Amino acid sequence: MNRRRFPALTLAAACLIGAFANAGAADPAPDTVLAKVRDTAMSSDYAYGRLEDLTDLVGPRLSGSAGAAAAVEQVAAELRKLGAKVTLQPVKVPHWVRGAESAELVDYKGRPAGITQKIVLTALGGSGATPAAGLTADVLVLHSFDELKERAAEVKGRIVLFDVPFDQNMADRGLAGTAYGQAGAYRFAGPQRAAELGASAVLVRAVGGAAFRIVHTGMTRLNAQTHVPAAAVTIEDSMLITRLAKRGPVKMHLTLTPQTLPDADSYNVIADWPGTDKADEIVLVSGHLDSWDLATGANDDASGVVSAMGVIDTLRQLGVHGHRTIRAVAWMNEENGGRGGQAYNASVKAHADKQFAAYEDDNGSGRPFGLRAGVSLQSAKLFAPLQAALYPIGAGAFRREDVIGSGDLSELEESGVPSFEPWIDSSDYFNYHHTTADTFDKMNPDNLRRHVAVMATTAWFLANVETPIGRANIAAGPKAAAAH
Repeated sequence: MNRRRFPALTLAAACLIGAFANAGAADPAPDTVLAKVRDTAMSSDYAYGRLEDLTDLVGPRLSGSAGAAAAVEQVAAELRKLGAKVTLQPVKVPHWVRGAESAELVDYKGRPAGITQKIVLTALGGSGATPAAGLTADVLVLHSFDELKERAAEVKGRIVLFDVPFDQNMADRGLAGTAYGQAGAYRFAGPQRAAELGASAVLVRAVGGAAFRIVHTGMTRLNAQTHVPAAAVTIEDSMLITRLAKRGPVKMHLTLTPQTLPDADSYNVIADWPGTDKADEIVLVSGHLDSWDLATGANDDASGVVSAMGVIDTLRQLGVHGHRTIRAVAWMNEENGGRGGQAYNASVKAHADKQFAAYEDDNGSGRPFGLRAGVSLQSAKLFAPLQAALYPIGAGAFRREDVIGSGDLSELEESGVPSFEPWIDSSDYFNYHHTTADTFDKMNPDNLRRHVAVMATTAWFLANVETPIGRANIAAGPKAAAAH
């Protein structure tokens, strides 16, 4: 544990929770409505049913696809049924389609006559294309960006493979995001760097912990001058190629035919549960509606969308409205562009002060243990009642941070809006992330109820708290915020 990440005020709030628990109070929440919100969410499978609808009936939802359009209509219609005021906010989104993808090893030292080996792979978002008939080239296996520099003279004309493992040991100990960032850097930036040195194509080892010969797609960064074919290969195939390369030269035939089509019309789905005397102030809860095309995106991020829908349903069941408006948003295009978050921020930027707080759930559906809060040190003590309300469901942990950096909220946060997300067990999240395995059956209904409960209870608290909350890096002025 890095104790510097847990300020004294947060620890004081934790002590307050302990005092409630030791006193044996039947209801530890100072505001009894907090407990009612929590308990109503914990007793409902509304979100689980909507998750089944979204994943099983609509399926994959990559921006610009028919699935994304169908998801907008399904979610908007359901939120209207709940009695929310629903708005479809137009967003122009990228429209990338996968095409054919295949690879085989056609030559290597010790290859028996007539033998080739199939390699399981999938194009990365934004990948360029090979000729329709594919390309054949030698594979250069690298294990770091430093090695790329050292062997720069060998890159031109070759298929570069970055064989860099995901650190599951790190993920198992609560650092899944860090592990993803370290291995994911080769997916984000590797193709661009190798293409600048003349690579004919670039492959990366799947960024995930499950070695079941499945691939993890995701966005890569390529510009018009370096628009090379780029793909992820399975952990097993990456290791195979590395072993064969130790014996001698390895030659691959690779076919990738993705296309980037003109931008498509799409929408953010916005649903307001109106406030009373402070209805012009917004507490936003959200998840992103789009998913990669390999599966139905149950964890990434249908679970976040239906959790936000569950907030509205919970308040509907109770028949309550907070002082501030609670706004549920299903973002479009988080995965390969972030256009939904950008469009929303542009629409509210002139009155960003009316965006009281924003919450996004986009780190999978693992059990939530509490809250990560992008608030000032001085504001942390305000959250003791919320922690106390969440303590009975094992979600009373609270981590204050200067910046949360949640994808769709990043521009809002830079504008000064305090941001929140659930503090989740994500140790197995990257087994499914961006793969064919991210499907409804992976969902634990009890965990999903807890996601709804944490989001709904937090939203209710924020919609009614009297004291304004502040984000830590806002105190340093606009330049500090922009630097993030």
